[in-house]
Amino acid sequence: MKQDTDMNRRRFLGQTAGVAGLTIVPGVMLYEVQARPADQAASSSVRWGMLIDTRQCDTGCTDCVTACKTENGWGSTETKSSPEQQAQWIRKVKLTDKQTGHVQSLPLMCQHCETPPCVDVCPTGASMKRADGIVLVDKHICIGCRYCMMACPYKARSFIHEPLTDQKPHAPRGVGTVESCTLCVHRIDKDGTPACVEACNAEGHKAMYFGNLNDPDSDISKHLKQHGGEQIRADLGLNTGVRYQGL
Repeated sequence: MKQDTDMNRRRFLGQTAGVAGLTIVPGVMLYEVQARPADQAASSSVRWGMLIDTRQCDTGCTDCVTACKTENGWGSTETKSSPEQQAQWIRKVKLTDKQTGHVQSLPLMCQHCETPPCVDVCPTGASMKRADGIVLVDKHICIGCRYCMMACPYKARSFIHEPLTDQKPHAPRGVGTVESCTLCVHRIDKDGTPACVEACNAEGHKAMYFGNLNDPDSDISKHLKQHGGEQIRADLGLNTGVRYQGL
């Protein structure tokens, strides 16, 4: 019976997703994220991407993770959850070369693939890719099946197990749904930069670059042309929007 009730609730949310805000329970409002300017659709002439220079990424630095948590409101409200159940839109991982002992540190998040496996397996269309390459989850129609989590080779998605409070209007989150890095789409649609990139550059690390991969004159394209860039699991042929240097 509870499962039927949850399914009916989500169908209702999906049917009413066109409104600016929806009251779930008294005093709690779920806001629809526009994910683009109101008068302009996302265009395939743009391919947003990120370049991470692991040679400039300090092992002990978590500025990018902290900035993402602050900007999008995840992590701080889930202190009662076990570590395995806490959201991770972005996380720092350590790579160790077993032969040489060389250690690298790098941030890992949704790779915003050109052909995202998460989108392929989603039964409702909640996992989607915008024309400009940003991969998102529509919380109104996500049924929490978690197929996308199993399909993601980067373990970049999280499932919300517990009710949340103090959410950000631009980053709605709900129990029973899946979430991941959005590249701070609300900032991009206002000609801004993802919070992680902004924080990294503000501290002078300059390990992260963001921009239009389709524009040969953008900073990110120039850096890729001059120094190159690698994909994590390039063998999968996903053409990721996030590239790394120094791997």
